[in-house]
Amino acid sequence: MPNAWAGPGLRRVLGARSGFTLIELLVVMSLIVILASVGLVTYSNSVTRSKEAVLKENLYRMRDAIDQYHADKNQYPSSLEELVTESYLRAVPADPITQSADTWVTEMSEFDPTNPADVPGVYDVKSGAEGAALDGSNYRDW
Repeated sequence: MPNAWAGPGLRRVLGARSGFTLIELLVVMSLIVILASVGLVTYSNSVTRSKEAVLKENLYRMRDAIDQYHADKNQYPSSLEELVTESYLRAVPADPITQSADTWVTEMSEFDPTNPADVPGVYDVKSGAEGAALDGSNYRDW
């Protein structure tokens, strides 16, 4: 004799139905949407953080090349491209925020009136990107 309490017979006796209720489906879908949105924000922040790290490294390398150029030639380069032609840089790096190598903002050195042969050159370089970093500072101030 088969056991009446085993298998589908148990469900019929207790009146249980198979499947999910609408509330259960809505709760699960809500949790999935919340987790996906948290993941998307985290991903977006990590991409921005990595671009900012590359920007800081590019600025450091270009400033270091400018300093080396000045130490070797006792004058500042006339442009960033001169650093490339004189082999201080392989190429002018692209700004990772603007994705262009043409948006760098250069600061020129001051003219020295005691040395008329001194030609003003690129003293510093900054990003030309608009907006603020994740820490609240402006990209142009780096």
